[in-house]
Amino acid sequence: MVRVEYHRSMATCFSPQAMTFLRGLARHNQREWFEARRSVYEDAVKAPLLAVVEEINAAMREFAPEHVRPAHKIAMRIYRDTRFSKDKRPYKTHLAAWWSRATMEKTSGGGFYLRISPQQVMVAAGVYMPDREQLLSLRRWMSAHHALYRRTLEELLRLRGAGFEPVDPAALTRMPKGFAGDDPGGELIRACNWGVHALLPAELALSPQLVRQVVRRLRRAAPLVEMLNGAILQGAAEPGKMAREGSARPAPDAPRDLPPRRFF
Repeated sequence: MVRVEYHRSMATCFSPQAMTFLRGLARHNQREWFEARRSVYEDAVKAPLLAVVEEINAAMREFAPEHVRPAHKIAMRIYRDTRFSKDKRPYKTHLAAWWSRATMEKTSGGGFYLRISPQQVMVAAGVYMPDREQLLSLRRWMSAHHALYRRTLEELLRLRGAGFEPVDPAALTRMPKGFAGDDPGGELIRACNWGVHALLPAELALSPQLVRQVVRRLRRAAPLVEMLNGAILQGAAEPGKMAREGSARPAPDAPRDLPPRRFF
């Protein structure tokens, strides 16, 4: 059994051993390799991830309290779901955490995402591949409030030092049924994802500045996440209108029957 020394003083960032473990896992993505190094995973990878999430939780109580949950429910499992995938590798080769909004934990909604790998640190915020009802709510909202969304997004992209970029919208090639082809919401209505992400150097994962830098970006993106969740909740509060428009199926090239996915 391989063992590694882990110090509590490193609880708010990761050690080089954690990145060595993830690089090794990428080369040897097998249960036998992982189980022989489970103590390394538990002490140098999982424990620091939970500690980082706890510290971020403490800060988020000030600007996004609806997204705070126990750390073990926010930190994502390293085990891959291979049931519907041709790729049968059992483990992810990165670490991730997803802060969903209360009552939206199992459906998607707008949230905050952190991904750490030996290649980079990603901080993201927004909605990614929502379920059908949320998708319709967001598209209807974008049709009515496209100017507000664009202005909010542009303000985030202009923030000095944040490094935000728009997430890949995975947009349809044409407008979904039920929306006018010349709707000024245009590309926002055709989108399947809304939000921003920042790609940061991998070295940040090893720095005591990790939590501070992540929280700084999550705090700035919080109004965008709140706006997107407000659009979803507004749609849910109008069941009659949603039912009438629910018959407007997505265009043929829209994703169909996909489970919610969150920036990964």
